[in-house]
Amino acid sequence: MIDSSTSLLASQKHDIVRFAMGSPANEDIPVDVFREIAVTHLNPSSFTYGATEGEPQLLEALVDYLSTTSEPTSYDRLVITAGGMQGLDLACKIFVDPGDLVIVESPTYTNGSATAASYGAELLEAPMDADGLIVEALPALVSAAGRSPKAIYVIPNFQNPSGTTLSAQRRELLIKLAHDWNAIIIDDDPYGPLRFTGQDVPGFQHISPRDPLVFSVRTFSKILAPGLRVGWVDTDPKIRQLVINAKQAMDTCTNVPAQHMTAEFIRRGDLSAHLRRIRSLYFDRKCAMRESLAHSLGERITMTDPEGGFFLWLRLQGEDAMTSSTALFETALREGVAFIPGTAFSPSYKFDNALRLCFAASTPDRIQVGVERLTRSLDLARSVDY
Repeated sequence: MIDSSTSLLASQKHDIVRFAMGSPANEDIPVDVFREIAVTHLNPSSFTYGATEGEPQLLEALVDYLSTTSEPTSYDRLVITAGGMQGLDLACKIFVDPGDLVIVESPTYTNGSATAASYGAELLEAPMDADGLIVEALPALVSAAGRSPKAIYVIPNFQNPSGTTLSAQRRELLIKLAHDWNAIIIDDDPYGPLRFTGQDVPGFQHISPRDPLVFSVRTFSKILAPGLRVGWVDTDPKIRQLVINAKQAMDTCTNVPAQHMTAEFIRRGDLSAHLRRIRSLYFDRKCAMRESLAHSLGERITMTDPEGGFFLWLRLQGEDAMTSSTALFETALREGVAFIPGTAFSPSYKFDNALRLCFAASTPDRIQVGVERLTRSLDLARSVDY
C-alpha cells in the first residue's frame, strides 16, 4: 500500500500536501554541503567497486561518531548497507526460514513485516499501547501459537506508524524473553537520533551490551537523506562474515560515492549540527500538526504525541470511525492531501479506522492547509456514508 501510494502520488498533477511519505523535506537536506563535498573529496577511487562490508573511512567515521552517543560500537560489529531496508533483508535472510514464527508489532512498518513474510515467515501480530509493544502479552500469544518465535521485529523509538516509544521496562523484558526463546531481536531504529523532547530510553545494545541476539538496523535515510541509500547493521562479530557474504550476493557493495560523501559529512562534524537543526524543525512541525488537528477535528479523532521521529497516528472516533481510511485516501487525494491508511500497517489489514500522518516534511503553514483539506475530505466521506 505504501509503495503503491507513492506511485499514485507521483502521477498527480494538482497541488497536494504530502503527509504520506516518511521522508525529510527536500529543503531540509543539506544539498549545498553535499555538493561541496562531492567537488572537493570525490576522486576516481570513489567510482569503482568497494569493500562489501563498507568503505574504511565511513566505518571509521561511524565508530568515532557513535562513540559520542548512547550506542558506542566497534569496527568489528559494523557492516554498511544500502539503507535500512537492506539491513532488514539481511536479518531475515540469515535468521528466518520458511514456516518460522516472527513476532511483529501491530501496527508496524509494512516493508519490515513484508520482508520477513518474503522469506516464508508466519507473522504473529502483537498489540501496542502508549508505551509501545505490549511485551507482557507475548508469552500468551506465543503459547497460543504453539511454538517459540525465531525473531521479534521491533521499532523501539518513535515507532512507524504509531510514534510511540518502547519503555525501558519492556525493553528489558523483551531481552529476557528473547533469551528464553533463543529469538533474534531485529532492532530497527531509523528515528532514534530524532528525539526532540523528553528523555532518551536506553537501547537494547545499552541494556545488554554485545548481546548476540540483538541485530540492530540503522540508516541515514531519516536523519540525513533517503536518496543516499546508506545505512548500517550492528551485530555480533561472530556473524559479521555471514552478513558480509549475504550482502555480497545481493549487491557487491553499497554505493561508494555516497559512502565517501557521508563519511566526510560525519568527519567534519556536520551530522551533529544537522541533527540539532532538524530536531528543532520537527518539534515545531509536530506541534503545528497536533494543534491544527485539535482545532479542526477535536473529539472526532485521537492522536499520538511522539517525542521524536516523523509520525502521528490518528484513529477516527464516533460516527467518523465508520469511514474506511482506505476509501478516505482517494477522497483526500482529490482534495489535495495525502496520507497512508491504517490497513497498510497490518499484515491482516487491521486499523481501517486509522491513518498515519508525517509531519516532518511540511512547514507549519502547509500543515495547516493539509489539515483543512483532510477535514474537508472526512466531511465529504461521512456525507456519503450517511
